[in-house]
Amino acid sequence: MLGFLKEPVVVTAKINVNLVALTVMGLISRLWGFCYPRAVVFDEVYYGQFVSLYMKRIFFVDDSGPPFGHMLLALGGYLGGFDGNFLWNRIGAEYSMNVPVWSLRLLPALAGALCVPLAYQIVAELHFSHCAAFGAALLILLENSLITQSRFMLLESILIFFILLAVLSYLKFYNLQKHSAFSGSWWFWLLLTGVACSCAVGVKYMGLFTYMLLLAIAGLHFWHMIGDQSLSNVSLLCHFLARGLALIIIPMGVYLSFFYVHLALLYRSGPHDQIMTSAFQASLEGGLARITQGQPLEVAYGSQITLRNVLGKPMQCWLHSHTNTYPIRYENGRGSSHQQQVTCYPFKDVNNWWIVKDPGMQQLVVSNPPRPVRHGHIVQLVHGITTRYLNTHDVAAPLSPHSQEVSCYIDYNISMPAQNLWRVEIVNRESDTDVWKTILSEVRFVHVNTSAVLKASGVIGASLPEWGYRQLEVVGEKLSKGYHQSMVWNVEEHRYGKSQEQKEREVELHSPTQMDISKNLSFMAKFTELQWKILTLKNEDTEHKYSSSALDWITMDTNIAYWLHPTSGAQIHLLGNVATWASANAAALVYLCLSLWYLLRRRRKIYDIPEDAWQLWVSAGGVCGGGWAVNYLPFFLMEKTLFLYHYLPALTFQILLIPVVLQHLSDHLCRSVLLKSMFSALIVAWLSWVYFVYCTFSPVTYGQPALSLPELKALRWKDTWNILIRK
Repeated sequence: MLGFLKEPVVVTAKINVNLVALTVMGLISRLWGFCYPRAVVFDEVYYGQFVSLYMKRIFFVDDSGPPFGHMLLALGGYLGGFDGNFLWNRIGAEYSMNVPVWSLRLLPALAGALCVPLAYQIVAELHFSHCAAFGAALLILLENSLITQSRFMLLESILIFFILLAVLSYLKFYNLQKHSAFSGSWWFWLLLTGVACSCAVGVKYMGLFTYMLLLAIAGLHFWHMIGDQSLSNVSLLCHFLARGLALIIIPMGVYLSFFYVHLALLYRSGPHDQIMTSAFQASLEGGLARITQGQPLEVAYGSQITLRNVLGKPMQCWLHSHTNTYPIRYENGRGSSHQQQVTCYPFKDVNNWWIVKDPGMQQLVVSNPPRPVRHGHIVQLVHGITTRYLNTHDVAAPLSPHSQEVSCYIDYNISMPAQNLWRVEIVNRESDTDVWKTILSEVRFVHVNTSAVLKASGVIGASLPEWGYRQLEVVGEKLSKGYHQSMVWNVEEHRYGKSQEQKEREVELHSPTQMDISKNLSFMAKFTELQWKILTLKNEDTEHKYSSSALDWITMDTNIAYWLHPTSGAQIHLLGNVATWASANAAALVYLCLSLWYLLRRRRKIYDIPEDAWQLWVSAGGVCGGGWAVNYLPFFLMEKTLFLYHYLPALTFQILLIPVVLQHLSDHLCRSVLLKSMFSALIVAWLSWVYFVYCTFSPVTYGQPALSLPELKALRWKDTWNILIRK
């Protein structure tokens, strides 16, 4: 039985020395001295805030994208023992001793370093020579902008890593297609493609561009498979299902998992949760949950409630009234009803409380048993402190003259009777008999007499003048003007009223709410709301000193100063390798011109290159040129503040195109030995130029050594570059 032990166990392995050497050089270039400077560098001031919130388990919303990238940065902080206690308020601020700079910057640096061997493998999988693959990796290795972006707590290097991993995985899967379909390695690379795509999208939505490109390439490849008569219908169906599972279903599941972990980690209330719905806020520990925990679930006649507007932006606000009245005449000369003001108030206040009253009864307390209010029921809303009824009539609103004024009715004994009946419409109801529920139900109040809908117009417009204390306007909007979230309200705080006397009721309204029912949102409900907020919540874009347009990126007419030493001339800039950027643009232009030439000639049945070389040329252009196009052109359609680092994913694909074009020129246009020798010499000289530019700008890439004033001025190769000169 133990005879196999008579012979030694031998393990053999093939080691690609080029790949190992490139990986080591990539690690050295990105990790060398990456803890310097020990100060906040550019957008570290932005991402660091989220890392601190993760460490403290405080909920936040970042409108720039999904949470996976932030979680990776937070993982670095967790591994380094960061407690989250640091004030991220200023670029250049020195890190305190409790901030593990090395661990916070480690994952972006590792991701940037691994992009070097990934570039080598991608070009090799495109069936170009190892020399071309090595050249592509060298260009990524010596690209100053990629080095700078990798060495700090930023997300672009992580995004580019997952993008390149997705492309490499798909190419490996495709190359296994003919001979090893449905093998273990075939499944591995296919599944890894989907996972890498979802990770790229989870870091930044820019990853969606490459994901769409790979889906298009996969669709094109499958279209060609349909025409393959050697494949049976069953085999084609299996291929289709495998791709659908790996490239669509699994990425969706992985993407959902990012939010699941995000929400599981951030269970505490914080400043960002105010933009979420009351139901979402109540699901977080502390904050609104401390107030609303245990409230009655069903709103009944006699309930005391606060009504929050669902829109919640630019600020949350509650239906509010106070003893002051509308002025008899507004500044423009229009008259008002002179009734009691009704506004939307952005702070919690006792004047936000209302009592739900049955129009057919006088009592303002909940009966025993309670009589719940259902969809379609008619109610009156009585202001808790002033006991006046919510009312609207055919009088123009103060700021929105095409809408009706909303007030609390005062009887002046004139010919303007009260019109205070409102129909409750539950927008998110499952049936027409649904009960109005605390926090969970989103309701509209439709005025019975005029069919106007109660709307907080101030949340999307201007605030009232001084006579309205700068609070937000509330109006009655006609139903015919359509649906908007500003017309929808939900009950946030709720208690069953017990006091019939006004003085006792006022004491009751000032007391905290504590009853016996708790509410929890499902994960999918929280995910849907959070995803919608990320997609729709946009901070006002302001002009930044270093913002730029997409046209500036191609020729690198702009730069970004990331950090400046407080006393010396040491500084860090996001500046690319001029030689590489110029070469990438030239390669893209040559590829386009050659492709058009070949297409015209092939149309005339003239084939300048063999068919296999043509297919290789097209596929490489689809991956590298297509990757550049999909990651660059969409920025011309975006209305947001743009920076040079947004171009880095597109630049990476464009760099991969350089060795593709060079090898093609060498193989098919340099036909004589002399021409090939001259071309090789030119490539060596060009690579020396790339290395020279890398060394020239390395002081502002790594931040050291500090340069003198003449040396800094010498680096201003373009007048549009903002090299910082200390006066």
